[in-house]
Amino acid sequence: MATTKRATKAVPTFKSEAEERRFWETHDTTAYVEWSAARPARFPNLKPSTETISLRLPAGLLADLKALANRQDVPYQSLLKVFLADRVAREWRASRVSGARSAKPAQSTRRARQVEKSPKRTRAARG
Repeated sequence: MATTKRATKAVPTFKSEAEERRFWETHDTTAYVEWSAARPARFPNLKPSTETISLRLPAGLLADLKALANRQDVPYQSLLKVFLADRVAREWRASRVSGARSAKPAQSTRRARQVEKSPKRTRAARG
C-alpha cells in the first residue's frame, strides 16, 4: 500500500511552555506532524518525576519495614515504593479481571487493620 505524502502545517513558535500547552490542547497534531515517518524513541536515562509526600505510619509497621529493608540491604523508602508499586499493580490487574475499574478503594488486609488498631508498642515488646 503506497502512502501519499501530504503537506503539513508549520508548527508555530511559542513564547512559553504554557502557550504551547494551550495550543496543543486545542489543535490536532495530524495537521502539523507527519506521523507515518515517526520512529520509536528510547530515553534510557530519563527518570520518572516524583513527588514528596508526608505519610504517617504506625511505629511498629515502620520498624518492621526498616528491619526488612535492612535485611535486603536497601533503603526503607525504596522498599516501601516497591511494595506499593507491586500492590497497586495487583489491584489494577484484579479490577480488570473482575470488570470495569471502580472508584471504590481497595480493602485493607487483616494484618493492616490489626496494625492500625493495635496500641503503639516498641519492637522489643512485640517480641
